[in-house]
Amino acid sequence: MRQLIRPALSGLLAAAGGVAAGELVASLVRPESSPLVAIGGTVIDATPTPVKEYAVATFGTYDKPLLIGTILVVLAALAAAVGVLAVHHRTAALLAIGALGLVGAAAALTRPTARPIDALPALLAGAVSAGLLAWLAPKAAPAPAPPAPSTGRRTFLIAAGLVALGTALAGGLAAIIRRSGAQAADEAREAITLPAPADPGPPPAKTPGFYTPNQDFYRVDIALTVPRVDPRQWTLQLTGMVDRPTELTFDDLLKQQLIERDITLNCVSNEVGGPYVGNARWLGVPLAPLLRAAGVQAGADQIVARGADGVTIGTPVATVLDGRDAMLALGMNGRPLPAEHGFPVRMLTPGLYGYVGAAKWITSLELATFSSFDAYWVQRGWAAMGPVKTASRIDRPKAFARLTAGTVPVAGVAWAQHRGISAVEVQVDDAPWQQATLLPVPSTDTWVQWTWNWPAATAGSHTLRVRAVDGTGALQTEQRADPFPDGASGWQSVLVTVA
Repeated sequence: MRQLIRPALSGLLAAAGGVAAGELVASLVRPESSPLVAIGGTVIDATPTPVKEYAVATFGTYDKPLLIGTILVVLAALAAAVGVLAVHHRTAALLAIGALGLVGAAAALTRPTARPIDALPALLAGAVSAGLLAWLAPKAAPAPAPPAPSTGRRTFLIAAGLVALGTALAGGLAAIIRRSGAQAADEAREAITLPAPADPGPPPAKTPGFYTPNQDFYRVDIALTVPRVDPRQWTLQLTGMVDRPTELTFDDLLKQQLIERDITLNCVSNEVGGPYVGNARWLGVPLAPLLRAAGVQAGADQIVARGADGVTIGTPVATVLDGRDAMLALGMNGRPLPAEHGFPVRMLTPGLYGYVGAAKWITSLELATFSSFDAYWVQRGWAAMGPVKTASRIDRPKAFARLTAGTVPVAGVAWAQHRGISAVEVQVDDAPWQQATLLPVPSTDTWVQWTWNWPAATAGSHTLRVRAVDGTGALQTEQRADPFPDGASGWQSVLVTVA
């Protein structure tokens, strides 16, 4: 077993050196061409929807680091095996480790925003790995005779040390270059002064907890690394079924008549009572006037938004032109958009789940038809239309809380964007439903905070339930449904104990 340590280590070092070289070239050419990111994106695309939903529900925003870590572990295992293979079948081992580079190149070329040059980092990674393995393998092989085992060990350790040093230098330089690019984009963001809105809308709400702080706002997307887009180089292409194709810069948008609105955004993958919903005050450019100025052609019923992460999102044209405050958002809670939430520009469409109306890192809008193109999530089985379902949530008390008998404040939020909430009701065990108090809101496009005082007099376990009535008078359905394919439904309940 000990005889396999050096061969396995030689495979690991060769693969690490190749990956570092590939990442260095990617940082110089195009960060999007990173072999690890390309392979990770391909894995995400190929992952069945139930597995994705489980990952999001279980690991939240840690799902992406976990994926990268898993890829590295698998790569390390393969590299170690190839190193052992090289002891007796060196040619086969060299071909195997080179093939990993071809896999990375294929993954890079199949990404939605791929360019031919994106194959270069992975191909170089494969070539460097093969070259390093060819150099290390003879030194890692067990000595045929025992006269001077220390000499062979020393030779291998020197070679391994040189490879490790080169790998560290290449990886460190790649990290510095990428950090420099990200820092430039972040500095450009910090230098932005958002103009006052021409139409500020209703005054900001004063109720504590009504707005979700930017750092606490949920994030669900497929970007393994957050795109860092320099607004000075950013443009938006408005193309497709329009009479006048248009290109806009970030400065062009800042000069538009901006609006400011409170809008609640939620993810279609949110479970009943889940955390993937938030409310913010958004500053942006109304989207409807931009479309009308471009001249939407007859028959165009879908806006295909493309983001810097390569994702496409399909939004019904009708939902942008029906009078709601659909916008290209530039600001969030008084600040330029955070990079994690789509800087420099994202799309917002009140009343739609994010996967059909809230593209991040947006770079183009193409007017098309639903019959001619399926957006990213539709290709994976999600519904083409994504109107938000009426939902409600109990935030206090928490599930399994131990409470003291007496008056217990019960509180939470309910939402049905663009329809609004007209009532919220709370039930304890099987007792009659009780009307909750609704706090004032600026529009139907936000969630509603609600409260109810429960006279908790009976000791023991109790189940609290909540349901809402939307602005049309429709009662939130009790029927439970999973998020796939068009959003979860059902009443939330929490179990608590009164002492």
